Amino acid sequence: MLLHFEKWALSIVLLAAALLAATTQASAQDNYVIRAGDTLQIEVLEDASLNRSALVLPDGTISFPMAGTIPAKGRSVDQLRQSLSSSLAPNFATAPNVYVSVASLAKTAPRTGGSSRSEMDVYALGEFDTPGRKEVKRGTTLLQFLAEAGGLSKFAAEKRIELHRTDAQSGKVTTYLFNYRTPGGGASGINGGTVLAPGDVIKVPQRRLFE
Repeated sequence: MLLHFEKWALSIVLLAAALLAATTQASAQDNYVIRAGDTLQIEVLEDASLNRSALVLPDGTISFPMAGTIPAKGRSVDQLRQSLSSSLAPNFATAPNVYVSVASLAKTAPRTGGSSRSEMDVYALGEFDTPGRKEVKRGTTLLQFLAEAGGLSKFAAEKRIELHRTDAQSGKVTTYLFNYRTPGGGASGINGGTVLAPGDVIKVPQRRLFE
């Protein structure tokens, strides 16, 4: 009888410890201040097709279907969750239940004396199989990057791929369009052979209904 009671008491203690650990982890996530380069996992209870990973871009924003561009850098996880829920609300009968967690933290680049690095950071955003921050060799072309980034998802709008490039001096962002099906180039002035620059963001939008 005593042995049975001890086992029961031990089970209660272990359960309490697990609940405390889960609560502490959730609290830490809620209080964490989001940084550029973090990868967030976002889930919408009312529409599982919206569930995805979202990369916080160098300008501190994320892009999410039906919500557009949302500021994320400097916010807590809970603040971002509330902002996403409000932005998505017009698309639902009531404000949706949104869950946000930090899937991976931004990596801190090692100090190597600046321009001598042989690698650079380029960001894959949107309908990639594995979106996120990618470290690639300098001289990598747009077409090579699309191949190295793990491929596009089945929902990718292959004719409307966007290259976002920020001018280092002015901070101005220029967007170029690229058609994956005709990599030879077009009116945008870029093609599959365009060499990427550090900090470039490659965004692949979601395909439209009849696209």
